[in-house]
Amino acid sequence: MPLIDALLPEFDREMGLTRRALEQVPDGTFDWQPHPTSLTLGRLAEHLCDMPYWATLTLAQAGADMHPEQPAGYTAPTSRAAVLAQFDRALKEARGHLLGKTDGEFAAPWKLTTGGKEVFTMPKGTVMRTFVLNHMIHHRGQLVMYLRMLDVPVPSFYGPSADEAF
Repeated sequence: MPLIDALLPEFDREMGLTRRALEQVPDGTFDWQPHPTSLTLGRLAEHLCDMPYWATLTLAQAGADMHPEQPAGYTAPTSRAAVLAQFDRALKEARGHLLGKTDGEFAAPWKLTTGGKEVFTMPKGTVMRTFVLNHMIHHRGQLVMYLRMLDVPVPSFYGPSADEAF
């Protein structure tokens, strides 16, 4: 079976679950953080919007720098609607890059650098599973804990949550 046939349903499911979590982010709480060393809720939501963008970088390029400059005119989202719009735009672009990828394209190396120093090089398929999907799931778990601490209902993901039946 081609890798795309296994990866695409997983990609669609995990992106959809992440969007469900982002739908719960309450407006007016973007500056909240559970601890002074933690990301703010707004920055965490914005980082989850980065995950589809990282899929695009992985699939469309041979590598990327970990700390690229934001595009001219970029403003961080400050509302749930803005977060969802940013996520949806990035997801549409990422999925377009994912469609039709061959096993050979997934086997091609991809390099992550920071300030010109190599962090890792691995096959694009591995980057998609670890650096994009698993990374996103990790931060989605953080977001769910933030929501729980703010007494916001948590949606079900892989089974029922305390707030929602499966």
